[in-house]
Amino acid sequence: MTGWDREYLENKEEYLKLFDSTMQKEQERNIEFLEKSLKELTGRKFAVACSSGTDALTFSLLSLGLKPDDEVLVTSFSWISSASCVSLAGATPVFCDVDLDTYHITLESIEEMVSNKTKAIVYPFLFGSISDTAEIQEYCKQNNIVFIEDACQALGSNYNGWIAGNIGDISTFSFNANKQVAGIAGGGAILTDDKEQAVLFRKLRKHGEHEVLGYNSKMLGMNAEFINFRLGKMVKWNFQRQVIAETYDEAFKDLPVHIQKPEVGLNHTYHKYVIRFETKELRDKIKDRIKESGIHYPKPIPEHPMYETLIHRSNGFKNSKQICDTILTLPMNPYLRDEEIEEVINIILMSV
Repeated sequence: MTGWDREYLENKEEYLKLFDSTMQKEQERNIEFLEKSLKELTGRKFAVACSSGTDALTFSLLSLGLKPDDEVLVTSFSWISSASCVSLAGATPVFCDVDLDTYHITLESIEEMVSNKTKAIVYPFLFGSISDTAEIQEYCKQNNIVFIEDACQALGSNYNGWIAGNIGDISTFSFNANKQVAGIAGGGAILTDDKEQAVLFRKLRKHGEHEVLGYNSKMLGMNAEFINFRLGKMVKWNFQRQVIAETYDEAFKDLPVHIQKPEVGLNHTYHKYVIRFETKELRDKIKDRIKESGIHYPKPIPEHPMYETLIHRSNGFKNSKQICDTILTLPMNPYLRDEEIEEVINIILMSV
């Protein structure tokens, strides 16, 4: 349940005006206004819109000139594109384990998996949360590892002055349908302070502009208009998500379950609200009873069939396995009704 159907009904008149206006414009041009909004939101010097968050990650890696023997550190717990982008860019993914509280890659796992072939790390911030990566970034700097911030789930989040989209050497956003701000046809963006990188990203999204091998990853003007419109409502929507999360937190605080409590100084935007149970059996039983619940994610990335043939490296990911077996995503969007929230809470209260 993403809530976009209810959001459309609330803003239908404005959307129809926007549609009418946009249909009178060239659809493959004039998206600079969205890129300007993203620069203002993050404080980055350059923003390049493209067709998906996956392309944004892939282009980020392509800009590094990686070779097949080069390795890129990735998470074992996330949506698959947080790692598949490395193979798409022609390098070797190396899977790291994550922290049981934040669900983010740990420095301990980075130190265990790094090698003299490591050129970059793709570091996802999951579920609308970001965490303190200062120590990890310093480690990367000392070891000449490019820090790519996968902020595709963290739009609008900040932590003690750190702003999602302005943390990595290169940063990425997604506007997929399940994100806090969605396009009508997905979408992504790459953010950087390096002018040469930005020039390359613009070439890559448009067939390399006949200068380098590129992709067809342009964002249509109408999609950019809708994303830009929704960015203007993001603060309101994120606040509504936080109110719902507080209601869940209060209901579950004394139960034998794990809830993702925000650290002090974190503006958590709750792309998803996740909860962990003591056993897989209990999780599965409750999932069957809660409409629109889900599992993000049901298995660690390297356990997917594609990695039976793709070259990669890993050395165990026990935390990711534990999380995958016990995590449940509860309904979360700004348009949830009180009775829907209450129903979810009551099912869990009666089940644990």
